[in-house]
Amino acid sequence: MTKIAIFGVGLIGGSLALCFKGKPDFTVVGHSPNPNSVQKLLKRNVVDHATTDMAEAVDGADYIFLCVPVGNLEEYVQQLMKLPLKQGCIITDVGSTKASITESAAAHLKEGYYFIGGHPMAGSERHGVEAASSHLYENAFYVLTPAAGTPQAQVDRLTALLSLTKAQIVQVDAREHDDIVGAISHLPHIIAVALVNQVRGYNECNPLYQNLAAGGFRDITRIASSEPTIWRDILVNNREVLLKLLKDWNGEIARFIQMLELSDGEGIVEQFRLAGEFRSKLPERRKGVLTSLFDIYVDIPDHPGIIGSITSLLGNARINLSNIQIIESREDVPGVLRLSFRNQEEADRASDLLGHDYKVHV
Repeated sequence: MTKIAIFGVGLIGGSLALCFKGKPDFTVVGHSPNPNSVQKLLKRNVVDHATTDMAEAVDGADYIFLCVPVGNLEEYVQQLMKLPLKQGCIITDVGSTKASITESAAAHLKEGYYFIGGHPMAGSERHGVEAASSHLYENAFYVLTPAAGTPQAQVDRLTALLSLTKAQIVQVDAREHDDIVGAISHLPHIIAVALVNQVRGYNECNPLYQNLAAGGFRDITRIASSEPTIWRDILVNNREVLLKLLKDWNGEIARFIQMLELSDGEGIVEQFRLAGEFRSKLPERRKGVLTSLFDIYVDIPDHPGIIGSITSLLGNARINLSNIQIIESREDVPGVLRLSFRNQEEADRASDLLGHDYKVHV
């Protein structure tokens, strides 16, 4: 019997649990220090067993997944090293920074145990175990960052287990991972927060900023609504990488300042051209480190009951609608109704269905 212990059974940990639970000769144990959370896990049938006792959770475990906030990872590794773990046990995590935890684990790990850093690059706009899904990692990259000297046989063991998530497993050096994820995830979060706070400051003098900041502005800054304490830990943990990235970002902004000062229209066109060319090469259907949006926009007439008719059409076709928004400001937005879905397949089905009677934009 293969035993898997998961600490922190929320969206990420719960989705992993659902990928493993029910497989032949597998048992999945969830841990939470909160007794109410333990009862919730059992009630929702996410794990086979749940407990508030760390020692009970890891007793005989072949794999231990640390799905706790980045700021707590080192503490958990140190606590695990005080417990009698099974020889050959693999400990891994799901944090979005890898260098610090990989180095800390190497310093504290006892002989006979293995730590292999991990980062599943998939998420959801929802949070908590209620949002967990066995399909969360399908078609997503799952990065492993084994330290130098980690036996390949152990990496292969973890890779074989993670193949059950249907993710694409890749191996990357921990510091290289932090450089890349810092640029494509951590830096964009900082920029989004700074931009929203800049507009928030203007809005204190003129509330029209908030009233008109709809459509495209809301889309490009949606990650500014991320959970503050989680991002505090991530940014502080990856601060060296981010300080360099922010200096590079200042250089990009300085380029635009100079072009505007010189009224350099050709330079502006070239920057937009280069950005558009690179962006067009980004994969559209593969899940990435930032949560994807699966939206369609629908032009509808201003008739009583029209929104109810659309939701009924979707419901009758068993298409799960995640969110609905009536758009007041249409700048940069092609329709007056925004419909959001959990995945691309449902968005495509909705587009085909509604396209018979309404003008749909994707």
